[in-house]
Amino acid sequence: MVRRTRVMTMNVLAPQYADGTARRAVLARELRRLRPDVLALQEVTRQDVAALTEDGWYTAPHPRWSADGVGAVLAARAPFGPVVTDPLQVTARTVRTDWCGAVAAQLPLPEPLGTLLLVHHKPSWPYDYERERELQALAAVRLADQAAGRPVRHTVLLGDLDATPDAASLRFLRGLQSLDGSSVCFQDAWSAVHPGEPGPTFSPGNRLVRDGDMPTAVDRRIDHILVRCSAHGASLRVSSCERVLVEPVNGVQASDHYGLVADLTLPDHPPGRWAVQQ
Repeated sequence: MVRRTRVMTMNVLAPQYADGTARRAVLARELRRLRPDVLALQEVTRQDVAALTEDGWYTAPHPRWSADGVGAVLAARAPFGPVVTDPLQVTARTVRTDWCGAVAAQLPLPEPLGTLLLVHHKPSWPYDYERERELQALAAVRLADQAAGRPVRHTVLLGDLDATPDAASLRFLRGLQSLDGSSVCFQDAWSAVHPGEPGPTFSPGNRLVRDGDMPTAVDRRIDHILVRCSAHGASLRVSSCERVLVEPVNGVQASDHYGLVADLTLPDHPPGRWAVQQ
């Protein structure tokens, strides 16, 4: 019987920067320690994806990759069911962010948890592309609706969304505003466990941010794990949500982003029903 799943997202910084070999070794050790069931990684190479496959992961790569071979991948410890993708080419400007995209994959798991729908969403990254991120958030939700079938019970959207919780794209996903006449609601895993805490995942406290191509960056929480809600709330309880690989390991900072890991469990009784009175 399966009642819980552990999901993780992390932008791992392309390996051509800051001793990628050492950083990938730190990441591999952390994955073995954390033992996530679902993994969404950004700024990976085809070699990274092959290494995951060799380690027993089932993978669903994103639909677009940069000219230098960088992209994103969704991975799981169990085989995926149907998988659909969207390159998120929503305006003429998105051609400049050549590895944005989304993957939606069914993940059949044993009862009572049942089938998850996983949406690995990677919108355009530039600070001034929030209009694109709004349209891409709409596209990701439409992709999720396209991919959802009768067996899907829970939908989890995760990734480096390049937007803070107060951005329009995140406000839409969190059910705080509508976009283009549409509305949806996902529960933010970090806020569910750490209400009011900033929890930055991209921070100048990280040496690789200070040394990187965004030297004026301020603290931003832009990496997210979100659980879709129905009329009566999220279908899964967020029992834990923590940042990982915040500190260097033996002097090696794994990435310019921190990772995010959440444990998702079935609630005591399904949303929309009262508990059985004894």
